[in-house]
Amino acid sequence: QVQLVESGGGSVQAGGSLRLSCAASGRTFKYYAMGWFRQAPGKEREFVAGINYNGGTTNHADSVKGRFTISRDNAKNTVYLEMNNLKSEDTAVYYCATPRSGTAVRTTEAGYDYWGPGTQVTVSS
Repeated sequence: QVQLVESGGGSVQAGGSLRLSCAASGRTFKYYAMGWFRQAPGKEREFVAGINYNGGTTNHADSVKGRFTISRDNAKNTVYLEMNNLKSEDTAVYYCATPRSGTAVRTTEAGYDYWGPGTQVTVSS
């Protein structure tokens, strides 16, 4: 059974930084793509960043390009989201996700099957 658990969320002032982690278990982590999504109050969940199975290919939403970076450590079964220069509009619950199968980056919710419970990020201006 695949399990994903996010951590690292919290409250930060605008311009600050946070690093989110997502620990995966239940299968061989290194064979699957991973992604980060977020959902702000009153809004639909949106893609933030995705990474392929070995970290060689990444994709970031335009809204976070140059500020956020996705990475993974296959030895630790963990995917990260480094968030810098945070803005109030980054306030959301952040989720990590992985597909049932597949190594390539995917950028839509439909491309993912397993989700973590989420971690709250609050940015105050």
